[in-house]
Amino acid sequence: MNESHSFSPITIFTIGFAQKSAREFFGILKAAGVRTVVDVRLNNVSQLAGFTRKNDLAFFLAEIGRIGYEHHPELAPTKEMLDAYRGGKVEWAEHAERIRRLLGDRAVEHSLSREELNGACLLCSEPEPDRCRRSIVAAYLRNTWDNVEIRHLPEKG
Repeated sequence: MNESHSFSPITIFTIGFAQKSAREFFGILKAAGVRTVVDVRLNNVSQLAGFTRKNDLAFFLAEIGRIGYEHHPELAPTKEMLDAYRGGKVEWAEHAERIRRLLGDRAVEHSLSREELNGACLLCSEPEPDRCRRSIVAAYLRNTWDNVEIRHLPEKG
């Protein structure tokens, strides 16, 4: 049922940290007015994550931008799904569809709050939004909830 008139519009941002310096990353979030970063990575403590490891990221966000941090692994694909995609056993289109089905199976739209996600920024590692799970999650929520605007950061001028 589509009753878009019954919900106030919300904005969900997305960002990837790869190929960004800490200065760029935190500057982009602050300039956009992001309230909370919602981490959609399964593993947020990897050495590869650098300044975006869970505890460091929560500290930096609070200190630099007064931005909250939440880790939502229910928005991430399973380890098996990631391994199949990264190992080349599954192409991007199939991987994306599996993630959409998983989000539906998990009914994440019921465990998340529209109000809490308004002004929040979905985080993953990919530098561009066209082949990343944050975009799949954002699109899933836009298609499930009404009146959702998605803004990928940094925005192309």
